[in-house]
Amino acid sequence: MSFLRNAAKLFNSVYLFTWDTCIALANLIAPNLKPGSVIPHGRPGAGGKWPEFVPPGKGDSRCCCPALNALANHGILPHDGRNIKFTEMTHAVQTSFNLSSTFSIFVPTFAANMLHRNYKTVRQIASNILIDIHSSQDKFDLADLNIHNGIEHDGSLLREDARFDPEQDKPSLPLITELFASATGKDAAGNLVFTHADLSRASGKRRTAARATNPDFTLNKSQKGFASGNCASLLLVFGGRVADLEPFLTEERIPEGFESRVLARWGLSLLVFNLNIFNIERAIKEEAVPTVMAQNETA
Repeated sequence: MSFLRNAAKLFNSVYLFTWDTCIALANLIAPNLKPGSVIPHGRPGAGGKWPEFVPPGKGDSRCCCPALNALANHGILPHDGRNIKFTEMTHAVQTSFNLSSTFSIFVPTFAANMLHRNYKTVRQIASNILIDIHSSQDKFDLADLNIHNGIEHDGSLLREDARFDPEQDKPSLPLITELFASATGKDAAGNLVFTHADLSRASGKRRTAARATNPDFTLNKSQKGFASGNCASLLLVFGGRVADLEPFLTEERIPEGFESRVLARWGLSLLVFNLNIFNIERAIKEEAVPTVMAQNETA
């Protein structure tokens, strides 16, 4: 059974990335969506009108991802952040941020695999009756995603390392303030924006500091990918625009009037997203400084 599950995962991955390549190519040919019409009419956020923002209350579940927290804070995902179906997450991120269908399936599928759960309800036939089994296994609470070195990682630009903040459900305002101070770009309208170089430089600085102060620091290749993926999201979905990112990162609130900067007709593909991750990650340089452990050994 384990072999069959692994074979099915491999087939699904090959199918998903082949499909995604087709979407990326189609986006090159098809005309872009017009600004103001990215979110379909009748969906939350259409025309820049987002559901009311309500901060999380006592007992509400939140995670290390500001995008999912923001969707819960606006009621696009359940406000309590609990018993969310992975398929519900797919629909929410796709329509809210104009992600491709492949991207929108890949992210919750990865989360489901990370939590050893099912992306969809498992069904089987028993006594000629179609029944659901393990139906609770196709749901999650946002806080479930805070597994250390899963999606969450050390050296984050937005959260303190897990050693210092095990919960990971709230942003670190000092880190975010430092991040905003690193923005140097300007868009066509003269708005302050982050550039690829800004985020690579900020990431290198943050990783250097975290490695030097956290004796439990870890950051493998996969976790670096998630870290630079977060940066790519800021650039692609928000256009790097600081004015929009301030409420999004500090309050986990989607600003009124905001619309995804992704204008590709079929949404942001995994291929384009990963190319941006590669460009950000390859430009990151960490300073060679002694780690906490090395400093203690020297002392």
